[in-house]
Amino acid sequence: FLSSFILDSVCWEVVGVVKLWNEWCRTSSTTNVLPTDSFCLFYRLISDPTVLLCQCSCYVAEDQQFQWLEKVFGSMQKKGLQVTILSTCPVADYKTQESTLTLVSPFLRALKTKEFQEQVCCPLLEQPNIVRDLPAAVLSYCQVWQIPAVLYQCYTDVIKLDTVTIEAFKPLLSSKVLKSLAKDASESSKILKKFLTTNDG
Repeated sequence: FLSSFILDSVCWEVVGVVKLWNEWCRTSSTTNVLPTDSFCLFYRLISDPTVLLCQCSCYVAEDQQFQWLEKVFGSMQKKGLQVTILSTCPVADYKTQESTLTLVSPFLRALKTKEFQEQVCCPLLEQPNIVRDLPAAVLSYCQVWQIPAVLYQCYTDVIKLDTVTIEAFKPLLSSKVLKSLAKDASESSKILKKFLTTNDG
């Protein structure tokens, strides 16, 4: 979603990387790997250096999450900070009293910190659902440090990335934060198709 709707322009520059390795990474070597394979890349908006974007393409194990959060947030000014987290997970993780056969996936749910005052772009995540892994760790960190933050979780029934799942995030383009960063929607859809075709090869 970020690659096709936000990042695909000359407006961003890579300013940092967090290197990680654990048993879930796709490679056993952290030296002979491309930055996009098992690292977290950080981009900065050239026209507004206060806007940072992190694209995490690797699994961050539980015992690495605190270190990751300290590394990332430790170098940021927390005052005036606002965080938006995007994540996907299997629709099988979604708990509901209704029949799962009536669920039309993919769909979005939101979870926010107490300090986040803006309107969310989809329904809030219902109890007893929980979020896990790095998205949950980031949201918890923001709650503890009283940082306004919102997590948008996409529940999908596909394992491989597809256009339908990615486009499920499109309602977020109307949010205050992403509206100013989004590219032309028709152009983005073309880039998305090209991006997925390249990844299939």
